[in-house]
Amino acid sequence: MFRALYTAASGMTAQQLNLDNIANNLSNSSTTGFQQRRLQFSDLLYQNEVMPGSAATQQTTTAAGLQVGLGVRPSATEVIQTQGALVATSSPLDVAIQGQGFFQILLPNGQTGYTRAGSFQLNAQGQMVTPDGNPLQPAITIPPDALSVTIGTDGTVSVTEPGQTQASKVGEIQTAMFVNPGGLNSVGNNIYLATTASGDPIIGTPGGAEGLGTIQQSMLEQSNVSVVDEFVQMILAQRSYESNSRVIKAGDEMLQQLNQLAQ
Repeated sequence: MFRALYTAASGMTAQQLNLDNIANNLSNSSTTGFQQRRLQFSDLLYQNEVMPGSAATQQTTTAAGLQVGLGVRPSATEVIQTQGALVATSSPLDVAIQGQGFFQILLPNGQTGYTRAGSFQLNAQGQMVTPDGNPLQPAITIPPDALSVTIGTDGTVSVTEPGQTQASKVGEIQTAMFVNPGGLNSVGNNIYLATTASGDPIIGTPGGAEGLGTIQQSMLEQSNVSVVDEFVQMILAQRSYESNSRVIKAGDEMLQQLNQLAQ
């Protein structure tokens, strides 16, 4: 009886966290480069009333046993690594990755961050930076008198300056990919950090032999969150929460009847 109360309570706690994750996905449905997360669950320990395979008689063993589960716990939040829709913009510094890969960003603490959000701007020194001012790596500087900026599918950045008839190369955008991108650590501001779970970054030329995606200029990758799917998951989470709450209510009523019998 009491076991059922705690088991159902674990289900309610898990669905609360599930709803938190759904709320985060929905709130970022318009965030550039955001990749949705899906909560994964695992069952808790089991109490063995009869151990599977234990001796039933001297010649036979139990085929199934009798095990009672103790509930559920959230085990991980999986990042769904699917391509978001690419939307055209009017800025030549907006870039999107068509395929696998992350842009490399130099963070204030000296670490390298990774992002799918390619809405870059220029700082006072002419460097391409994120909206938060973190420079793209390797650093690319656009001359102040540049008339136009062209970014190729392989990441080559070229500019046209006054008096020139041909564009001149000023840098290359290099992207990175990971063996296990789901193991990256999300730190906010569309930034991921490498971990031992993600493995070391594989850095290369966009569209190259490493399998990295190509660069698309004047495009931004939208969030891959499906609002319809998130609303469906929200309804399922709500119904699961209600079901667990009814188990607690049923357990409470049964305990109440036992107390009345004891009087």
